[in-house]
Amino acid sequence: MDLDLRKLRYFVAVAEELHFGRAAERLHIAQPVLSRQIRSLEDDLGAEVFDRDRRGTLLTPAGQQLLEDAVPLLASAEALVRRVKAAAQETPTLTIGFMPGITVTPAMVVFTTRHPGVNVRLLRTTWDDQVQVLLDGRADIGVVRLPIEGHGLQVRPLFQEPRVVVLPVGHRLADRASVSVEDLASEHLLQDPDAVPEWRDVALELRGRRRPEVPAIHQVEEKLEPVASGAGICVLPLSTATFYTRPDVVPLPVADIGPNEVALAWVASRRSPLIHDFAEAARETLTGPRTGDRPSGH
Repeated sequence: MDLDLRKLRYFVAVAEELHFGRAAERLHIAQPVLSRQIRSLEDDLGAEVFDRDRRGTLLTPAGQQLLEDAVPLLASAEALVRRVKAAAQETPTLTIGFMPGITVTPAMVVFTTRHPGVNVRLLRTTWDDQVQVLLDGRADIGVVRLPIEGHGLQVRPLFQEPRVVVLPVGHRLADRASVSVEDLASEHLLQDPDAVPEWRDVALELRGRRRPEVPAIHQVEEKLEPVASGAGICVLPLSTATFYTRPDVVPLPVADIGPNEVALAWVASRRSPLIHDFAEAARETLTGPRTGDRPSGH
């Protein structure tokens, strides 16, 4: 049996939404059409992937397994198409993903000196997609911030850098030279507590289910706006805080919070010499900021 990738995409949309109507809107198709395609997929597989009852739409065990396998399969299919199209161009191209605050220029300079005929492109990524752009072929190699899901990837550490807490101007701690995690125990963290385990372990708002809801935040700018308004604090890598310096927030070193690790990552099965040559250029040139490079918040 040959799997229909279109049906798989439809399945993933429903599996992520757990609602046929919302999935149909997302896919820009009529709901009856979507329902027929899912039934056809179930016929192809010989298994039901959704449990439909009055409670709503839920994944069956078969559906859970299909979702686990379908997402990377679809990403690989997208990557295949992108790489074939890139290979058909006269000028070879290398696309580099990079996280906010990380400057890749030194590595690009060395790489382009060694490969003057290669078209080098940059792709800004976020915590949400820094791995996905590698899996679906939008980027050939990425300068990523750990931790990441490294399955299927080659990951090569580059450097570590300190993290700082970003506070609003006028905060009770803003005039200090540095703070400790204990100083931040009563604060509201505007990010996933698991991203800052040192704070998570002492946070008062995590005791007794007192933590206010935190809206989904994807961009650094989206973190700094609520910080500036006094809604909470966030913890950022030093280079990110330096790049996004603004007059209404103050970045402070935190003595007992672990550093952020920066690494190179690419799909392990890739054999392109351009990827490995850029990785070598990055290893030679990219270093992190030092603790003494504290940005000024004023």
